[in-house]
Amino acid sequence: MPSSPLRVAVVCMSNVNRSMEAHRVLRKNGFHVRSFGAGSHVRLPGGPRKPPVLYDFSTPYKKMHGDLSSKDQKHYQRNGVLRILRRNERIKPGPERFQECPDPFDVIFTCGQRAYNRVVADLCARDQETWQPVPVVNVDIDDTLEAASLGASIICELCQGLQQAGDTQSRLAELLQAAEEKTGRSFLHTVCFY
Repeated sequence: MPSSPLRVAVVCMSNVNRSMEAHRVLRKNGFHVRSFGAGSHVRLPGGPRKPPVLYDFSTPYKKMHGDLSSKDQKHYQRNGVLRILRRNERIKPGPERFQECPDPFDVIFTCGQRAYNRVVADLCARDQETWQPVPVVNVDIDDTLEAASLGASIICELCQGLQQAGDTQSRLAELLQAAEEKTGRSFLHTVCFY
């Protein structure tokens, strides 16, 4: 078993719901985890019959919370966005964009096909410095509170299996096969290089 915990990245499009719930669960289970968005902006649902609200990735969760509270507090309380932003504030100050992070990871999980495509494209476009392999695994997770919680559990189980295996590369296919049989889901995955 490796002496240090896996370095895990979890990526959704906005770094608000799915990746942050996985961040919370993985951190609670002792993993070195960072979460990111892969979109161009943080995108939150708009008010009733209004377009989505966009924020720059540099906007702190606390500021988003205050802004949405002043726009329509009842609506954003009812749809759970204010609760999600409060949870996020307890984990880190604000969202981060994957494409701006130079740090290496042992494994990267994405929470949807769009995030997976962007992460893989970004890693392929980077200058490879160490040629260190990194598996990128997509766990398709709907952007709801319930689905984010279930997805975080699946990601955590995969991380625990990888941690016990000690060799991320050799055991990944086996762990994904077992997860597919258990959950009825299929997992896209590839190996990129740093």
